Amino acid sequence: MKRNLLFVLIFTLAACAPVQEPPPATIDSMDTAPLPAPTEADAPAQTVPTSPAESSEAAPDMFALLPAPVCNGTLTAPQMEGPYYTPDTPERNSLLEEGVEGERLLLIGYVLDVNCQPVPNAWLDFWQTDGNGVYDNAGYIFRGHQYTDGQGRYYLETVVPGAYSSRPIRHIHVKVQAPNGPVLTSQLYFPDQPVDGLTVPLTPQDGYQLGVFNFVVEK
Repeated sequence: MKRNLLFVLIFTLAACAPVQEPPPATIDSMDTAPLPAPTEADAPAQTVPTSPAESSEAAPDMFALLPAPVCNGTLTAPQMEGPYYTPDTPERNSLLEEGVEGERLLLIGYVLDVNCQPVPNAWLDFWQTDGNGVYDNAGYIFRGHQYTDGQGRYYLETVVPGAYSSRPIRHIHVKVQAPNGPVLTSQLYFPDQPVDGLTVPLTPQDGYQLGVFNFVVEK
C-alpha cells in the first residue's frame, strides 16, 4: 500500500512540473540555406531596344523642333578621319548609357543631295569623346551608326563632347553616305569655337541642348 502511494505521489509531481521551453534560436543555429532563385515572374521587365528606323517612327517628338531644310546645294565639307575611328559600330540613335557624364545633346537634321532633296536610308556613323574629353578605344561608348528615315531625317541623342589637351576644340566625328554614293568623312563643331560650314547652332531646352545640322552629300 505504501509503495502504491509513493508511485502516485511521484507521478503527480512530474505532471505538475513546469514545462521548459527550448532556448530561442540564434543566428548560428538558424537555417542558412540560400533563398530560392528568382523566377521569370520576379525578374524586372526589360526594355527591348528598337532599330533606328523603328525609333524614328515611334518618336515623332524628336523632330518636333526640326525646321524645314535650308540648302543651297553646297556639299558638306570633308574633314580628316583622325586616329580614333572604329568600324562596325552598334546600330543605334542614342549614345547615352547609364553613368555617362556630360551635358545632354539632341542633334537632329536631314541628309540632302545637291538638289536639296532628302535622302532616305542614308548611313551616318558618329563617334566622339565623352563629356570629359575621353575616347573609348576599347569598346563602343559614344560610337554608333544609324540610317535616315523615309523623309531623310536623322537624330542623335548624346552629350556635348569634351575637348582634350592634344586638340582643345570640341567636335563630333561623322561619316555619311547616301545609298550607293561616296562616303563623306567630316566633323561637327560648336558655337564657342566655330568652324565655317560645320558649326552646329545650339538652343537650350529643358535639360538638354538642341542642335540642328543638315548634311549635303553626293548620291
